[in-house]
Amino acid sequence: MRIAIFSAVAVLLLLATGCGGTRTVTKTITAQAPAAAGGGATPGETFERIPEVVRLVAPSIVTIVVQTSQGVAEGSGVIWEPGGTIVTNNHVVAGASHAQVVFASGTKVSGYVQARDPLYDLAVVTVDRKGLPAATFARRLPQVGELAIAMGSPLGFENSVTSGIVSALHRSIPSGGQTPGLVDLIQTDAAISPGNSGGALVDAQGEVIGIDVAYIPPQERAVSIGFAIPAPTVADDVRQLIANGKAVHAFLGVQPAEVSPEVARQFHLSASAGALVLGVVHGSAAARAGIRQGDVIVAFDRKPVRSVEDLFAALRRRRPGDRVPVTVVRSGRRVQVDVTLSGRSLG
Repeated sequence: MRIAIFSAVAVLLLLATGCGGTRTVTKTITAQAPAAAGGGATPGETFERIPEVVRLVAPSIVTIVVQTSQGVAEGSGVIWEPGGTIVTNNHVVAGASHAQVVFASGTKVSGYVQARDPLYDLAVVTVDRKGLPAATFARRLPQVGELAIAMGSPLGFENSVTSGIVSALHRSIPSGGQTPGLVDLIQTDAAISPGNSGGALVDAQGEVIGIDVAYIPPQERAVSIGFAIPAPTVADDVRQLIANGKAVHAFLGVQPAEVSPEVARQFHLSASAGALVLGVVHGSAAARAGIRQGDVIVAFDRKPVRSVEDLFAALRRRRPGDRVPVTVVRSGRRVQVDVTLSGRSLG
């Protein structure tokens, strides 16, 4: 069953006449999870710490407003470093070179979109301000069951806070093989709504454990199922964006598709799970290693691949230049090839 996933960015269409106006809120579609270990508060004191954590982190959370062809789009952001660098989602600032940044104090300044990474759905916005209260980003992934506090500007309600727990790690949403960006996410039941995109998911110590990115809407019969890009992924990506103006990721060079029973019958496949290779990019790492159209990738780096999302998530953990074993099923036989991954950037 295909699940509709909504990016948590609010589009505020201003239908104004004179000094008054009506504001209609709509949602924009996007699509999609992470590993283990991290500290936590003593169970008895966890929720009592929420006000303290909010006081600590709130000054680091901003609202980001972008003018679009449809009106005004509003999302959230997190101050990365005191010199004026802010991290948000790429889809919050999509198509824009500038944005208005609203600090928790209410101060509004102009921001410049310095760099973006559509593949990971992250972007860096800079403002001409110094001495900003930067957030602390966790170096490790949280534990399932740990406190999770979502902070941002849902539906234009600035400086909003919701709380829940870390529901799961390493979550992926089926993408049809076309958009690998939203895989390997943190799942949380802290309410995430349009406008939370780019905001912070925070733990009981006040560290940012993820950047809010998407949610499954209620019309899909979901109750509080939201997703955040884990902090270690954010940190690695943002450092590349700041240093190079782009982020380069490991690239295999195949067009993958899910192996469903119907697909298996259509292509006469002997593998019932994995990532079917619909096409191979000419001159890519996969082509050089001898991977062919019609192969089914069933293992990557000696770890099972049962879906396209498994393949994308495995690629996330590798870097350009890494040499990894890839196992494919071809004409009923398992064949292992060694692939030296190349790099690509969508920024």
